[in-house]
Amino acid sequence: MANAGPYENVQTSEAAIERAMNATGGVLRLAPAWVPRAFCTPGRRIRLHQDDYFPLGKERGGIDERWLASAIRADNGPRTDPFEGLSLVRDPDGGVIPFDELIAHMKSDVIGDLWDSHGPWPMYSKFFDNEFPLPFHIHHRDEHAALVGKPGKPEAYYFPPQMNDHGGRFPYTFFGLHPEVTKDQLREKFAGFLRGGDNRITDLSKAYRITPGTGWDVPAGILHAPASMCTYEPQAACDVFAMTESWSNNREVADELLWKDVPADRVGDLDFIVELVDWERNVDPEFWSNRFTAPVRTLASAQSDSPEYIERWITYRSEAFSAKELTVAPGGSATISERDAYGMIAVAGGGTINGQSLAAITSIRYGQFSSDEFFVTSSAARDGVRIVNASETDDLVILKHFGPGNGQLAAERVELGL
Repeated sequence: MANAGPYENVQTSEAAIERAMNATGGVLRLAPAWVPRAFCTPGRRIRLHQDDYFPLGKERGGIDERWLASAIRADNGPRTDPFEGLSLVRDPDGGVIPFDELIAHMKSDVIGDLWDSHGPWPMYSKFFDNEFPLPFHIHHRDEHAALVGKPGKPEAYYFPPQMNDHGGRFPYTFFGLHPEVTKDQLREKFAGFLRGGDNRITDLSKAYRITPGTGWDVPAGILHAPASMCTYEPQAACDVFAMTESWSNNREVADELLWKDVPADRVGDLDFIVELVDWERNVDPEFWSNRFTAPVRTLASAQSDSPEYIERWITYRSEAFSAKELTVAPGGSATISERDAYGMIAVAGGGTINGQSLAAITSIRYGQFSSDEFFVTSSAARDGVRIVNASETDDLVILKHFGPGNGQLAAERVELGL
């Protein structure tokens, strides 16, 4: 049998898929999906063992991402493992099942109506964890991504307090462009990328100080350089980007990362890179008001007013995905129904989910399994899952990520003013 990165015995049979669905009642346990980046320096906050942040050799770089509820593979160069970035479902009889193949077999039983409208699961989330800020870069909108056979990539950020015991080297994110910047000025910075050295492109942008427990909405087409924070990032299921800053992490950024997702006939054409920029959104003088995302208690949580749990919307501006934070008090429990399937990960505390062990990790070896991440299928979400906090002293905190068209968010958006 094939291996998937550090995990043995990849299972793809219908029997294994159905066994996993039936044994868990549709609450699927996922193996950690670790992703290295050659141009990054791990911030060491995603709870890998300190000896395991560089397990793949110097050519691959360090692990500074963990992908969550992912039905896609990372696009990470010629040495990328065939299963890299893909979530793997635990088979109760041993081994792992590729999440994309499980969805392809079970279809709407796993992701509900999204199967008919989108086919594969159309989003994933990740923990991004870098000691330095990322280079200033951009993710393509649909029309530009389609030229290389990909969808566009909007994303959002949330900064879990539980994952940020330090802010790294630069806890500020550059977003967009100053309102008075011209396209000619921006193009000249892109030309400077190709000349080498530091093209100082962030001279044209503004850095915002990052506050744990808050977030930002980042539609496709917005230039940004994420802070050196550990970030929870719901996003569209795609790995499309163009790096536009030539010096980052104390090293030069390779030219190939500027042209990574540019059609062959436009490679070398800086006007195409300018076209990637959603100009109106980048120079928006009210960028903070339109993109900053403070947590908002869900209407259902407010109406229940339970002392045992509280649930907040933490990602709600995008139509492509949404996310919540659920906190269950010490010794408390909550049975919560959702209209839509979702992925989830515990970032603090421990207890059970529908009787299965649920526990945030503190330190794990590369290749070990965990009990912190699950995918709740459509029928299980509608039936409701019971979360129990087994601690007498500590909160159990869970992040939940949803695909497009979240039914509860649509119903609550107007009343909550979202």
